Amino acid sequence: VQLVESGGGMVQPGGSLRLSCAASGFTLKDYDMSWIRQAPGKGPEWVSASNTGGGRSEYTESVKGRFTISRDNAKNTLYLQMNSLKPEDTALYYCARANGQGKYDYRGPGTQVTVSS
Repeated sequence: VQLVESGGGMVQPGGSLRLSCAASGFTLKDYDMSWIRQAPGKGPEWVSASNTGGGRSEYTESVKGRFTISRDNAKNTLYLQMNSLKPEDTALYYCARANGQGKYDYRGPGTQVTVSS
């Protein structure tokens, strides 16, 4: 099992980025997946989740209306479209696979997002 994120970078406030999480070694559509972020000096913060098949999405309150989680099962890839970015969105973003028991069993190394003017 491998998860590899990409798409991070530095952007000005109000800008947009699209993160990708390429999955291998398993079939993405069979698992609930999440995006999680960790800002410097802080603990991990759950950002968004997509259930198996992608029919239901959930978001933490601070990103609702700005972020959209999606998946392309044909490409075995999870995405996070981030619009109207704010400096407080600055963090290392990583995707994680849920193990069906309330925990995550695999995660990627992450991609850095920096929002700054």
